[in-house]
Formats: sequence, structure tokens, C-alpha cells
Amino acid sequence: MPFFSLERTVPLPLDEAWRRLTDWPRHGAAVPLTRITVVTSTPTHEGTRFVARSGIGPLGFDDPMDVTLWRPPADGEPGLCRLEKRGRVMLGWAEIEVRPGPGGRARVVWREELSVRFLPRVLDGVVAFTARTVFGRAANRLLRRA
Repeated sequence: MPFFSLERTVPLPLDEAWRRLTDWPRHGAAVPLTRITVVTSTPTHEGTRFVARSGIGPLGFDDPMDVTLWRPPADGEPGLCRLEKRGRVMLGWAEIEVRPGPGGRARVVWREELSVRFLPRVLDGVVAFTARTVFGRAANRLLRRA
């Protein structure tokens, strides 16, 4: 499975960076042609499930995800969230970590291992590059908007 990671340092407190990155419906506004539906009760916790629907009309696919680790930042300690992708098309996991950075800023680390079913392994580099680009832009949008 292709793996990628990206890092951002932002002028936000830890809890605000965390809130922006883990507001799942907002991801739909940040990822092109995608909408997010949370299918379990709020607030987010281990066991929360949501579905990212990507595509246009009937030409799309669902990417169901489960929150398997939920540890928000507290008392200056880092926060960590782990998602497991359990779809018929997208498989893998993602981790979003928010930790103290230089000068009181928040340091965000997004790690993801992603596999697209039916694509040959020879395309893993293309998948990793595309995912890093798409999710990097999404992280930027999420972190810029309140």
C-alpha cells in the first residue's frame, strides 16, 4: 500500500487546529467532489463512523471510515486520531496528529497508507503523489478556515 505523510506548522492553538482537522463534514468542503456524512452520534469518539462519498451523481464511490483511536490534545499534550478505511474501493488508514510546535504554534502531521482496489501496484507512486497533493491542499484549507 502506498504511504505518504505531510506536515504543517500553523499559528493556531493545539485545540483549534485539532477542531478544524477533525470536523468531518468540513472535509467535504475541502476535498473536491466529496461530501461527508457522519453516521454515528456526536461528538466524535472511538467508534465514530463516517462516509466520504466521492464522485458526481451515480458515478462515485463510498469511502467508509471508522475512528479507532481518539485522543484529543489536552494540557499541552499532543492529540492523535486514527481512522481505518473499510470501503470496497479505498482501503488503509490515516492518522492526524496535532502537537506543540515552535513559538506556540501547532504542528500537524498527517500520515496515511492508502490502497485503491483494482489498481496495480505499479501505480502506487502515482496514488501516493496524488493523495499527498489532494490531502495536503485539504489540510491547508481546513487549517485556514475557522
